[in-house]
Amino acid sequence: MTALLTNAARFLALSLLAGVSFCALAETRVDDAWVRTTVPGQPASGAFMRITADTDSKLLSVSSSVANNVQIHQMSMTNDVMHMGPVDSVPLPAGKTVALDPDGYHVMLMGLNGQIKEGDQVPLTLTVENAKGVREAIEVKAPARGMMDSMDMGHDHGSMH
Repeated sequence: MTALLTNAARFLALSLLAGVSFCALAETRVDDAWVRTTVPGQPASGAFMRITADTDSKLLSVSSSVANNVQIHQMSMTNDVMHMGPVDSVPLPAGKTVALDPDGYHVMLMGLNGQIKEGDQVPLTLTVENAKGVREAIEVKAPARGMMDSMDMGHDHGSMH
């Protein structure tokens, strides 16, 4: 009888964990993630992607083992002057895809631990929080793309620590 209860408890626990994992994965989707390749000694790079959340949420942070400092930045033009710098979060309206690209919001990988080469799979962990305050960690492997593949805008974020 004890063995039967133990097996039933395990089944219930695994079922609950599977359900929680399924819900967490369904809340926010990351598509087309990529990271710009670097040359030897280059201190920074950018990461780009498209994010779609099922509910009103916000991207709070991004981390990666390839960089000492990872920040979410926004670039904008005001009166023909380009402004660029870190932001606290990126709004993710329910059901709308938000692009992180070289022309707007993007992720800066600064203090790189080494060169990012074509074909590398760069690990990124995104932290997203929904309107109820529930946080979700999303693991992404972003392939590295060369400069010619990424429409370089000529940004140098290396001095922005």
